[in-house]
Amino acid sequence: MDTIFDAIVIGTGISGGWAAKELSEAGLKTLVLDRGRNVEHIKDYSTAEKNIWDLNYRGKSSLEDQKKQYKQARTGFVTHQSTKHWFVNDLKHPYNEIKRFDWIRGYHVGGRSLTWGRQVLRMSDLDFEANAKEGIAIDWPIRYKDVESWYTYVEKFIGVSGEALGLPQLPDGHFTTPMHLNVVEEEFKEQISKYYKSKRCLTIGRFANLTGTNIHQGRHNCVYRNKCMRGCPSGGYFSSNSSTLPAAQRTGNMVLKPYAIVHEILYDEKTQKAYGVKVIDAESKVEMIYYSKVIFCCASTIASTSILLQSKSRRFPNGLGNDSGELGHNLMDHHFRVGATGIYKGFNEVKYYNNRPASFHIPRFQNLGDSASKKEFLRGYSFQGSASRSNWKRAIKELSLGKKLKEQIYTQGSWQIGIVGFGECLPYHENQMILDYHKKDKWNLPTVTFDCEFKENEIKMRKDMKNEAIAMLLNAGFSDVKGFEDTFIPGHAIHEMGTARMGKDPKTSVLNKYNQIHTVKNVYVTDGSCMTSSGNQNPSLTYMALTARAAHHAIAEFKKGNY
Repeated sequence: MDTIFDAIVIGTGISGGWAAKELSEAGLKTLVLDRGRNVEHIKDYSTAEKNIWDLNYRGKSSLEDQKKQYKQARTGFVTHQSTKHWFVNDLKHPYNEIKRFDWIRGYHVGGRSLTWGRQVLRMSDLDFEANAKEGIAIDWPIRYKDVESWYTYVEKFIGVSGEALGLPQLPDGHFTTPMHLNVVEEEFKEQISKYYKSKRCLTIGRFANLTGTNIHQGRHNCVYRNKCMRGCPSGGYFSSNSSTLPAAQRTGNMVLKPYAIVHEILYDEKTQKAYGVKVIDAESKVEMIYYSKVIFCCASTIASTSILLQSKSRRFPNGLGNDSGELGHNLMDHHFRVGATGIYKGFNEVKYYNNRPASFHIPRFQNLGDSASKKEFLRGYSFQGSASRSNWKRAIKELSLGKKLKEQIYTQGSWQIGIVGFGECLPYHENQMILDYHKKDKWNLPTVTFDCEFKENEIKMRKDMKNEAIAMLLNAGFSDVKGFEDTFIPGHAIHEMGTARMGKDPKTSVLNKYNQIHTVKNVYVTDGSCMTSSGNQNPSLTYMALTARAAHHAIAEFKKGNY
């Protein structure tokens, strides 16, 4: 295999796939590296077509599975029989916790683009300006206008179903046909509109599931299987495997190498540029060096930061580009698992089918910059949820038999609804990940230690999230309304970000406005580690837009001969 390339992309997930596509399509000979096994679209979706009765234990996790994924099992959803193969074995891939952090990982080509929630929401200047206006952490080096056209560029390619709302805090995008709300969700939407007027609204979520008449090469419209996490044979939802990586492959310029663990980016003090990467073969443990003029670090937040911290030299004794000392700090995740549930009495004649792979969305309505929405906490939150009818399982506890029992089982139960909040986490310097060189993995690499927690601002926000969820359901006419708040631990939302943040000043940040390392211009970091604040929106769309933007900057610099 050749060892010299124009560009190297580390990682094949949401951001890595986009970097591979853009660089390859521009004519750069691009090596794409992933530490895990290859996953071929359709062929390797081993549980995609299985029914619940085809799975062991009706899909429930066995004790053996829970032992292998004992940290990820704490989340309650990773070890299901239909999806457990997408997540790592915690015993083989250990990490450490000063404070609990549930690190959800998928080591394979495509990464978590195969299992993500697919909600794609734009950030706005309410988010990009918040740090500066409130004196929190540092200011973003970009504003919405800098990334607006890239949001559109990405949306047109991935396909985003949704509807325009005209809200400044949640900018509209390029949408295909929205999915439908069911009758109870429509009722909830109408009642919210009546009670709160223009102050808040409910809409179907904006999801990266194809709808309408748009043509996407190699992909087909969503067929409403609602088994997205298993892998989508039709390519109805966006993933690297169904979309960006095939696009890169079609150019003939991409070389994809799985089982390649990148652990160091090599730096030349004379040129002040990176010139390659050190890679360990995950199976043989043989080390290789690959050379290139441009490097995109897209391995995911914690993995990319680990690579940078391990990339030490005389010039960078604390990690590549870490003059500011901020590398590894300012770790963020969204907090959720707080909201309310209720029962709706009515629409009993309307049948319910659980096949829509999307939830409804209530955009942020607190702290919008006016006095009416100002709260005692900073930033804001949104809600996601759905309404459904209870099924046959309710009959298990019924004291009946024969005809009466059959009638109960065949008849759908009452309508129920649940809404859960997603809140912003502030960037705290002391929330961090560090490397432990005394505890190494099977490849003799240092393990990650987490020291991260939600703080007072998030706790205050959660009280408001719960109260508002209860109030909305009561005001909309639901009965038996109950608030809930489960344990909230960083990592649960799987939106970890912020450990190599963007900024204007190299003294306080790692990356500049184009996602370049301030002092190593030919290294770009475009996954979640680049985030300067978290917003409350699901962040993957922003990662993709920033990656496409950075790739085009790199392409222009490469063609000028600057690399």
